[in-house]
Amino acid sequence: MIRLRSTRAIAALMAGLVATAPALAETKADILSIGGAVTEIIVALGQQDRLKARDTTSSYPPEIAELPDVGYMRALSPEGVLSVDPALIITGEGAGPPEALDVIRAADVELVEVPDARDADGILRKIEIIGAALGVPDRAEALGGEVGAALADATRSAKRPEAGKKRVLFILSTQGGRVTASGAGTEADAIIRMAGGLNAVMDFEGYRQMTDEAVGGAAPDVILMMDRGGDHGISDEDLLAMPAISLTPAARTRSVIRMDGLLLLGFGPRTAEAVTQLSRAVYDSGS
Repeated sequence: MIRLRSTRAIAALMAGLVATAPALAETKADILSIGGAVTEIIVALGQQDRLKARDTTSSYPPEIAELPDVGYMRALSPEGVLSVDPALIITGEGAGPPEALDVIRAADVELVEVPDARDADGILRKIEIIGAALGVPDRAEALGGEVGAALADATRSAKRPEAGKKRVLFILSTQGGRVTASGAGTEADAIIRMAGGLNAVMDFEGYRQMTDEAVGGAAPDVILMMDRGGDHGISDEDLLAMPAISLTPAARTRSVIRMDGLLLLGFGPRTAEAVTQLSRAVYDSGS
C-alpha cells in the first residue's frame, strides 16, 4: 500500500503567499468558509486571519482545525451557521440542504457560492471568484498564475501514451461488502485522467454500487481510495480478498493507493501536487 502526504513544495508556496502578503490593518475575522478547497484558497490568498469559522471538510492547513466547526457542508444547520455571526459566507457548490441556505439568505448574510471544478480552468475560476469576494483580485491573479503554471507542468509530466495507460478504479465505499465506485463526470474521474491514467469504469456517471461481475469486468490495474476511516478503513488484505476485487489485475499485483481525500478530490491550490503524486504512485512504484 502507498500512503501519500502533502509535499513541502506546495505547502511552501502557500506559506510564501501568506508571508509576503501585505498585512491588513486590524484584520477582523468575519468569514465563514464552507468547503475544503474554498478554505485552502482563502489561506493561499493570505486571508487566513479573516476566517471566523469553517465546516468539517475544511481540514487544510492543519491550523484551520482550531476554528469553530459549523458541521458538514451538505448537512448544515442554519442555527449553527448563524451562531458564528459571519459577515460573509463563502461556500463551495453543493452546500445544503437547500432549505438551510434559504434560511441563511433570509438572515441577510452575504453568501458567495463557488462552482465546482474538474479541470485547471475551473480551479482558476474558483480563485478568481474568491479573490473578488475578498477584495483581493491582484492576489488572486498572482495565485492563479502560480497554480496554473504548476498544473500545466504536472499534467504535462503525467502524460502517457494510450497503450501504456493503467486502468484505475476509484472506490468510494466498500460498505456492506459492496463496491461503490466512480464512473464518468466525477472529481475522481478527472484527477485519474489528469494523472495519466484511465478510469476503469466509464459506462455510468457519478458514483454507483457495482456488482462483483462489473468490478471484475472493469479489470483495474490499480485501486485508488481516500486515506481516512469509515468506509475507507478496510485494510488492503481485506479489500483485495473481496470477491469483487480478488481476481482483478490490481489484486494480483497488490496495487492499492490511498491519498488524502481533500488533496485528491478538492481541486484547489494543491491539485498539481495531487496529479504528480498520483501519477508517480501509479507508474513509478512498480505496481
